[in-house]
Amino acid sequence: MFRVLSPCLLLLSASLALGQQARFDWQTAQPAGQGMSAEKLQALQDSLAAKNTKALLVIRNDRIVWEWYAADHSATKTHYTASMAKALVGGVAVGVALTDGLLNLDDPAAKYIPEWKGDPLKSKITLRQLGSHSSGVEDAEVDNIIPHDQLTGWKGDFWKRLPVPNDPFTVSRDKAPVLFEPGSKSAYSNPGIALLTYCTTVALKDAPHKDVRTLLRERVMRPIGVPENEWSIGYGQTSTVAGVPLVGSWGGGNYTARTAARIGRLMLRGGNWDGQQLLAEDAVREITSDAGFPGPWAIGWWTNNSGLYPKLPKDAFWAAGAGNQILLVVPSLQLIAVRNGGNLSPAREDRSVVNTFLFEPLVAAVTGQVGEARQSAAKPAAPYPPSKLIVGIEWAPKESIVRKAKGGDNWPLTWADDDHQYTAYGDGFGFEPQIKQKLSLGLCRVEGGPANFTGINLRSETAEKKGEGMHGQKASGLLMVDGVLYLLTRNASNAQLAWSKDHGQSWIWADWKFTTSFGCPTFLNFGKNYAGARDEFVYVYSPDGPNAYEPANQWVLARVPKTRITEQAAYEYFQKQGGETPVWTQNIDQRGGVFRNPGNCYRSGITYNAGLKRYLWCQILTTSTHPQGPRFQGGFGIYDAPQPWGPWTTAFYTTEWDVGPGETSSLPTKWMSADGRTVHLAFSGDDYFSVRQAKLNVTP
Repeated sequence: MFRVLSPCLLLLSASLALGQQARFDWQTAQPAGQGMSAEKLQALQDSLAAKNTKALLVIRNDRIVWEWYAADHSATKTHYTASMAKALVGGVAVGVALTDGLLNLDDPAAKYIPEWKGDPLKSKITLRQLGSHSSGVEDAEVDNIIPHDQLTGWKGDFWKRLPVPNDPFTVSRDKAPVLFEPGSKSAYSNPGIALLTYCTTVALKDAPHKDVRTLLRERVMRPIGVPENEWSIGYGQTSTVAGVPLVGSWGGGNYTARTAARIGRLMLRGGNWDGQQLLAEDAVREITSDAGFPGPWAIGWWTNNSGLYPKLPKDAFWAAGAGNQILLVVPSLQLIAVRNGGNLSPAREDRSVVNTFLFEPLVAAVTGQVGEARQSAAKPAAPYPPSKLIVGIEWAPKESIVRKAKGGDNWPLTWADDDHQYTAYGDGFGFEPQIKQKLSLGLCRVEGGPANFTGINLRSETAEKKGEGMHGQKASGLLMVDGVLYLLTRNASNAQLAWSKDHGQSWIWADWKFTTSFGCPTFLNFGKNYAGARDEFVYVYSPDGPNAYEPANQWVLARVPKTRITEQAAYEYFQKQGGETPVWTQNIDQRGGVFRNPGNCYRSGITYNAGLKRYLWCQILTTSTHPQGPRFQGGFGIYDAPQPWGPWTTAFYTTEWDVGPGETSSLPTKWMSADGRTVHLAFSGDDYFSVRQAKLNVTP
């Protein structure tokens, strides 16, 4: 869920950012001091200079480490973007609209294009599909080889940019056919991006800025300090269709290399520009992360989430245009690169040459992280002292991780009376064979062991929630007690409870919600069907805040008799530690923290390890610099305690794991050995249901 800023606050934020323009300019540094090889960067420059390159700009750790221009080019001269505009104009404009709460990526395009409401295919198209080339709207190019000025019919009209009604937007809306079921596959589509910006502009009708050119100038380009003469968009034109002022976003931009890099910097920093949050961090994640449909696309941006280019980190995303124009952002390497010029290869649309001649040699030039010793000293320390019982955790090689159910996240787990585990996912399509409709809340059953499990999608009309992206209701906790499944959900104007007495086929929703704190609650899980529970209570943990997207300073704890889970009045809340037993209160306003880690109380999973007689709490850190959060890069901690309320000690802690830890994780009780020393982490890294074995080193 986005925290939508009021117009007054938005204007204040923009004005404050304007005041900071003079405070930021690119600083240069020697490559070696920023963990890069000058020799390899020189070789990269020489190679690209021989292949029609006009500009090469490489930035590492917020410092320019390499900058070169051809004799007829310069740092202040703009270069055409071609389809880089799809990201820099179309994608970034969507990011602003998402920040302001003006649209949702899972909105049907017909909400903004009423002419589509009666069409059997066009009425199904969503904004997310338009932005990720999965809408089915036919492209205006033919085999990527026929020059635009030689095209005829509606495709020729698209590129001529004629007056209304033969303008590109009207042509895309009324004449471009839909070739396949929206979302079923991918096909690059210039008209699709045009229509995305059409919808974005309609969403701006009641906003202060009515067209994307003005929107980007006032909300992005001026605040990040870009001079007016260093950028232009939309071929310098505006087409007014039915009163809507439309600016081209599929091409038609001109940017200096440093201007493009500033946008890359804004994306890398999650929408933050030197302390001013110009775009919501979640909005940046939405437009730069894999959209969940076939193809390597986010919203106008390309992504490497599927490993399209194996030597490029998976968290990389980039803007790309004809002539091999590139803005590359790799958050895990703190790396930004811009390349402008002509085609790198005689094959005009051979996009793989960018990987061969730019991406791979650029990554190969990275020699290490700058100042690792200094950085390690500055990294946040674990919030609790080391465990005296679990003195270390040995993780199985990352190559052994089992990943299934591509595109889904969350994955709370519970061990049921039928000996299977039940789980739920968000923003995905479930296990293979995946369902066709993307769900914000879908249910699954997991059968088998950690190395050979099978996931089975469960369909339930009374529980499933469709689409809505980050705004959609999602699962945050699952628990089976005495044959009844209990589900906790977030993003429901705080959090809500549901339960099922038939293993997930039908659900009853509570007529009450948490209204104070408990915005992302999860259950403490014991053994099969709640076997081995310490008492007759069920325990619920949550960050101390009303939603799942704003990290809190502490976690809070509630308990309820297991026979009264559905009754709001039966809940009581941890207040403080009182000797050997805690003090509980029925007044939620008197709640206290059960675990403190200021600014890092985010999402978690907690289970009881019967073999070790310890409670193991997996907590994701929010310190990742990646705009998509810890899906692809970041750290997490595992804490242990003899009681559900502590005292807590640290069994494992890292700010940078060797893979992305995902936004949720837990150690399922079904997959623990009898002695408790072999466990398996179930986590949402890379947006999969991911499982990794671990060995707990335990003191005698």
